[in-house]
Amino acid sequence: MTYRLTIAPFLLVLSAWAAPASAQPSATEGPVGGSPVGTEAKIEAAPRNFLFLGSGELRAHADLLRRPDIAGAQLVYSWKELEPEKGRYDFSGLERDLAVVRRAGKALFVQVQDRFFEARARNVPEYLLTEPEFAGGLAPQLDHPGEGSPVAAGWVAQQWNPGVRRRYQALLAALAQRFDGRIFGINLPETSADLVKDPAPPGFTCDAYVDAELENLAYARRVFKTSHVVQYVNFWPCEWENERGYMERTFRLAEQIGAGLGGPDIVPWQKHQMKNAYPFFGRYKGRLKLVAMAVQEPTLTYRNPQTGRPFTREEILAFARDYLGVNVIFWTPEAAWLQQSR
Repeated sequence: MTYRLTIAPFLLVLSAWAAPASAQPSATEGPVGGSPVGTEAKIEAAPRNFLFLGSGELRAHADLLRRPDIAGAQLVYSWKELEPEKGRYDFSGLERDLAVVRRAGKALFVQVQDRFFEARARNVPEYLLTEPEFAGGLAPQLDHPGEGSPVAAGWVAQQWNPGVRRRYQALLAALAQRFDGRIFGINLPETSADLVKDPAPPGFTCDAYVDAELENLAYARRVFKTSHVVQYVNFWPCEWENERGYMERTFRLAEQIGAGLGGPDIVPWQKHQMKNAYPFFGRYKGRLKLVAMAVQEPTLTYRNPQTGRPFTREEILAFARDYLGVNVIFWTPEAAWLQQSR
């Protein structure tokens, strides 16, 4: 309890700049807690910049973390590294990373990964793969890792299996007990899953998948009472242009329970995204608790069709701010503007 009290001012400062963009004052891109300048509320206030990193990568990018225009880091942890054995949680790596981030005066966002984009990456606890209750634990999926890139194989946890979902929610509860109020936010992975259909995953239906993912979002919001909760939403299996109402349901739920939404890619006006999540971000602009989106390595492969060149930082920022209403951008260190400063 004493620790919670010592960081309360830190969280209040973060909450102030995490409000919807339409409510933010014009602000500098200074460190977390920097004083805003100006008094007029402006939609054009810049989203805050976080680094997007895998667990174990933080120290290698300590120089970037210290930059005054970087507000924090988003670190991705696999289910397996957080729960190496059934019911035994190992948060030591997360604790070390949190200490590094806090010493730099920055904020930490945690992504809990239950899906993987390489054929050899089956990074869930072993018991999910072997105990009959979990029907194999993982289902094969295809990944589309950027413009012009070949399709790759991967895996997604069978969240539609009630047993798998209970174990995932137990992990979220354990994380909340330890880190709620100490981390700035937690995000659940993207909703997109291009599942291999021959044979069909055991027990999978489109409705069951959506129900499971939204149940996890609501559960995370319930156990994390202070830190932000964000669901990445880009596409839903079996749906295009909200034809089943899944996308509308997602945004409506997030608004109702005070959760945030986001996604793994900011690609201005990308045609497939414009048929799915992007228009809803535009429609719900200023209504969500937080909008946090990423510019990851695959995002950098997309080109502006008008110039034939990769999208510039300015083009990404303009679309994120003006159309999507983004508050936080998670940038890969491979982004040109971060590389140029090294």
